[in-house]
Amino acid sequence: MSAEAQRIDADAKAMAMPPDAKKDAKPVKVSKPRIDCIDGCRFALVFPIVVAHFARFGTKNLTALKLLTQENVLVGGFFVISGYVSAYTSTKLGERKAEDKKLANPELFFWQRVMAYYPLHFVVSTLFAPMFIQVERWFNTPWTTTAFRAFLNFSMLQAWFPKEAEIWNQPTWFLSALTFSNLTMPTLVLPQVAQLSKNGLQKLFAALTGISLLQKVSYSETARFHSSKEHPVNGQAMHPLIWNLTRFHPFWALIEMTMGIVAARHVMLDTEEDKKKPTTNPLWMFLAAYASLGLRLTSFDFNDAIIRGVLFVPLFTKFLTQMHRDALTANPAPITKFFGSKPMATLGSIAFPMFILHGPIGQIFYKKVLARKLWGGPMSTRFFPIYLAICLALSHLTNEYFVKNKKVGAFAGKVAQVLAGWTEGMLRDRA
Repeated sequence: MSAEAQRIDADAKAMAMPPDAKKDAKPVKVSKPRIDCIDGCRFALVFPIVVAHFARFGTKNLTALKLLTQENVLVGGFFVISGYVSAYTSTKLGERKAEDKKLANPELFFWQRVMAYYPLHFVVSTLFAPMFIQVERWFNTPWTTTAFRAFLNFSMLQAWFPKEAEIWNQPTWFLSALTFSNLTMPTLVLPQVAQLSKNGLQKLFAALTGISLLQKVSYSETARFHSSKEHPVNGQAMHPLIWNLTRFHPFWALIEMTMGIVAARHVMLDTEEDKKKPTTNPLWMFLAAYASLGLRLTSFDFNDAIIRGVLFVPLFTKFLTQMHRDALTANPAPITKFFGSKPMATLGSIAFPMFILHGPIGQIFYKKVLARKLWGGPMSTRFFPIYLAICLALSHLTNEYFVKNKKVGAFAGKVAQVLAGWTEGMLRDRA
């Protein structure tokens, strides 16, 4: 798990009762085993997204661009992982219950999660604000519009506005949608999903998949185009606001995050008999999930929304559950060991800083109006590997000296407590 997940999971315990225990006996506390391989999966998602956002400056090959520019598919995996970790750290192992202590103060629960990622977002936004504002001045953007965009950026509300979803640091729309999803977790989602049996979880997952698919089909039919006109590398994009409502809207992010919660709960309810059953090698689901990206190269011409909702998210979710179960066995598969290895855990720990930083860094080198002032124009394709190396290096430094900084963590914790006090009763009336 990530650093913040480790902190969240520090006091997470599950209760187990021996078969021959008396009714009045005290339950035995069992610690949840760590699932280190999740962190490596984060990097497997973030790195291709980083490549995708500026891939057109790294190659001119149209086939390669079609394959590489599918960040809108891959980002679904981030919401699934977020839900998976939330369920694992906030619900009971082997029981159909949530962790009461975790959710006793839902406002604090919410603000703690927000403050796990907001400090870096705030600092990066502040450092690069002069650049963002100057670019808008070159385009003669009204000051009122710039101020509104600044407000959306710092308040993380941009995902609710399809025309402004990609303002300033474009990838941070993810944080906007994630914040809304986190708001629903402590009272509406986690306690309710935690009460479900395995059969109920399976039905809920099918229903969530169906709702997600229905929306994607609605978008595809309304826009009346598929991937050939969806991405800038393939021609003129049509109906951009309809597409933005599909890929950015927080409600659809909540659906995918809940799917991750359902998946984690299904594994957490495994009985001793279930654990004795042979596990399937997670490699096949991993390959199947990423192979779905190849459909853009076929004559079927599926758009990113359909690939994400029908194939990638369900397959990637299944991969996580298989890897989770495999990690608990005596001899995990090579892919589980790989994602749980120290190098992949290290790369996974820089996934979040890299996600936040790569947008502004890419603008410095590739945003035409800015790069023309700095370098005479966007950097050549030969520079692209250097850009990726810069992102990796700065993300590592940011992780080591900011994300892991104890003073930053302590300050974020105090802010979360203050905000929880101000908003007490917002999610649950405890009068």
